[in-house]
Amino acid sequence: MKWVKLALAGILVLFAVAYVGATSYMYVNQRSFQYDATGEVTALASAALPGAREIAIPVEGAVINGWYQPPAPGMPLILYYKGNSGSFSAEHERYAQFVADGYGFLAFDYRGFPASAGTISEAGILADAVAAYDWAAEQGSPILIWGRSLGSGPATYVASQRDAEALLLETPFLSAVTVAAERYPILPVNWVMLDQFRSNEWITDVQEPVFVAHGTADTVVGVSNGERLYELAPNPDELWIVPDADHSDLWAAGLWDQAKAFFERARTE
Repeated sequence: MKWVKLALAGILVLFAVAYVGATSYMYVNQRSFQYDATGEVTALASAALPGAREIAIPVEGAVINGWYQPPAPGMPLILYYKGNSGSFSAEHERYAQFVADGYGFLAFDYRGFPASAGTISEAGILADAVAAYDWAAEQGSPILIWGRSLGSGPATYVASQRDAEALLLETPFLSAVTVAAERYPILPVNWVMLDQFRSNEWITDVQEPVFVAHGTADTVVGVSNGERLYELAPNPDELWIVPDADHSDLWAAGLWDQAKAFFERARTE
């Protein structure tokens, strides 16, 4: 029996060492797991946006680079907070559709993403997001906030701190730490995760009407995240759930038509 106890103790020690090692590795390298900040920057000249121009917005310790086009007279501007992958410029077809329907837009890369130099962190992303709103507000048009995936965090934060006409959240997380806990259930992510993006706390201070779009087959951010976040919104407008849609399927599923209807409702309230 003694050797059995020793064997069990040895196994427990090995498990503890492996667990601590895995946790330490994840802690040290967590931002490389959390962010996908590589990709090509599409030249504005290559996009079907002849009325847009490149902008550089100074932020303390950084400059964020993006594109801006003012709206048609009497129309609002969409302040677009990109998702996690690559550069904002890859989504130029979305911006072209905004413009075709009279909306203006401002889209940019957070510091550390392809078009903007710097180091990625939650604090930096939130500071960049607020600076982009403040720059857009100076242009004088009504502002609609759109946050996609990772961008749902800064979008929700900005809506809790500034006044816009509407907040649209595409495939949002309840919080980034919620997604991490779902993905790595055996790790103590609540204790060691640096960039937690607690949208579940920020949204309680959002007074703008809120539209949430999600797909039931989302393998990146589970649909329950969007459902739970929507339930916390003080001024919910619509929860649009698309059966069998994955994380990047909503635009093709008709999201823009849904967004336009939402924006029109929000502007006439």
